[in-house]
Amino acid sequence: MYDLADVLPDVELDPGTNVLVAGPPLTGKRRIAFDILASGANRGDGSIVVTTKDSADKVLESVGEHVAEGVEPDIGVVDCVTKQRGIGTIDDDPRIKYASSPVDMTGIGIKLSEFLQEFYETRGLTRNRVLLHSVSTLLMYSDLQTVFRFLHVFTGRIQSADALGVYVIDSTAHDDQTMNTLKQLFDAVVELEETADDEEPAIRTAGLTT
Repeated sequence: MYDLADVLPDVELDPGTNVLVAGPPLTGKRRIAFDILASGANRGDGSIVVTTKDSADKVLESVGEHVAEGVEPDIGVVDCVTKQRGIGTIDDDPRIKYASSPVDMTGIGIKLSEFLQEFYETRGLTRNRVLLHSVSTLLMYSDLQTVFRFLHVFTGRIQSADALGVYVIDSTAHDDQTMNTLKQLFDAVVELEETADDEEPAIRTAGLTT
């Protein structure tokens, strides 16, 4: 089981579970997603981030800010932005693999599979948490059908690897039909709702067993 108690009280998820974190901008979706990742890293789980918004350096910095002091996480980042921006020479290293852009979904899938295999077989990490940030960026570059097919394969890889998948989406950037179509792919949904300025965003969960 993957324990999320540090982030969502009394929640444990079966291996192979895929969770969508949805909500309007500035409701803390990214923070919750990174907290879920970090709570696993603090327990020794592997962490893989597929980033379509931020560079790998920024992601590594964010993970470092979320994990407990003294923890050196086993982490891999699939960076889908840096090559597209065309800044400097880009070579894979043990912690970072580069896809050409958020449109390169075949490349993204290959890099993810390489990390999962490496973590499981080489590093002996049988518990891994995978974050995709964000689905909304994929939808900016490709149509719903293409993104749906990609996520269908992606979530299947998470399932077969007994990992935990966490996906972030800006719910207000897409129509209800798009959201309802994508939600079919996930075992559970964490929805953040806007509240008054001085209150924490309200969190609703669907499909999460406590």
